[in-house]
Amino acid sequence: MDFNSYLDKITNLANTAKESSIIDQEYYNIYDVKRGLRNNNGTGVLVGLTKIGEVWGYHVENGKKIPVDGKLYYRGIDVEEIVDGFQEDHRFGFEEVCFLLLFGVLPSSEDLKNFKELIAEVRELPYGFVEDMILKAPSKDIMNKLMRSILVAYSYDKDPDDTSVKNVLRQSIELTARVPSMVAYGYQSKSHYYDHNSLYIHAPQPELSIAENILYMIRPDNVYTAKEAELLDLAMVLHAEHGGGNNSAFATHVVTSTGTDTYSAIAAAVGSLKGPKHGGANIKVMQMMDYIKGNLKNWEDTNGIKDILEKILKKEAFDGSGLIYGMGHAIYTKSDPRAQMLREKAKELAIEKQRIEEYNLYRNIEKISVQIFQEQRNRVITANVDFYSGFVYDMLNIPSELYTPIFAVARIPGWCAHRIEQLVSEPKIIRPAYKSVSTKAQYVPIEKRERVF
Repeated sequence: MDFNSYLDKITNLANTAKESSIIDQEYYNIYDVKRGLRNNNGTGVLVGLTKIGEVWGYHVENGKKIPVDGKLYYRGIDVEEIVDGFQEDHRFGFEEVCFLLLFGVLPSSEDLKNFKELIAEVRELPYGFVEDMILKAPSKDIMNKLMRSILVAYSYDKDPDDTSVKNVLRQSIELTARVPSMVAYGYQSKSHYYDHNSLYIHAPQPELSIAENILYMIRPDNVYTAKEAELLDLAMVLHAEHGGGNNSAFATHVVTSTGTDTYSAIAAAVGSLKGPKHGGANIKVMQMMDYIKGNLKNWEDTNGIKDILEKILKKEAFDGSGLIYGMGHAIYTKSDPRAQMLREKAKELAIEKQRIEEYNLYRNIEKISVQIFQEQRNRVITANVDFYSGFVYDMLNIPSELYTPIFAVARIPGWCAHRIEQLVSEPKIIRPAYKSVSTKAQYVPIEKRERVF
């Protein structure tokens, strides 16, 4: 079949499918549907309990959200205190956070040493995995490659379906250790087969941290600076967990509740994170910034910045979505602590990389966006972590196609902790209700049916 003819037929069918999928928006009000699992005041519908992470961005008085400074807690500990602690000691923090999320307590020095050694022992991918799974089936998108790699890991596991805590914990540690290599090799394969660059497959080094190994494996010469590794480690710490209600963690709970295997649950979480409304938002921020820079003669022109942002909000500029990517959050109102910490480090690196003018542009866009929302929509918003993470990765010379996969690497221990929590504390399958609003119809014999295409 001619491909264009095939697409024409699909177009006709797509129109039919679209028409049959339209639901009268008034029904959502009639039946009081909690759209997006959110209450009318914007708060989330309570569907579960967790001890792993807590996101604090407002409090409720008389049914109204009252904005407050944002806080993020891992196992009840303020993330800012965790970051201050390991940075003050001049050590990497991601492995420590992995331990905290999985086991619920901060590791002692000996615990942390043993945990790092345990990760190093299982870091290598199984024999034949790289050649057969990654190099022979390259993908243009690293997140899709990662989903496939995680699912295929099932076939290399001697006991993949056992959902005991001991077995799931083993799988969680192995995924934490191996996903960085899956991402790095998925990128190298894509770079070689689609971008026609030389192919580099660097084995992970047992003595390096996870952040260091990522930089080591994605770079042809393996070279990175201490500052670069420190900043990537911080970004991963800040992305490791964000409560049970974020889309990918909730996906982990939903899929886990069916009793399925670890690889299926974590692959589903990766699929969720890929979306531009979730983990893929940092790429949209960078695309938006490229658009703004291309349409702004003077980066210090605040009036010009405001004009472009207002056009974006009116769906007259950029991608027509009406969204200023990286601004606003479902929970955080006055501030996102992750964005604040990344913003401080981003400034340090911007000075070092001689990109302070670009950093100042980000700051102006952030301030003006907050002002516009306050003036025009009477809404308090803040920059979220995605607003600065892409800029940070760009200054670290990390290719844009790796932004979201690195987010996934960071989120693995959080997802795994949520999976274990679901298995231990909530055995019921998650099954919310959907109300049918279709009209009743009679069966029509095939010879009397109208043609669709």
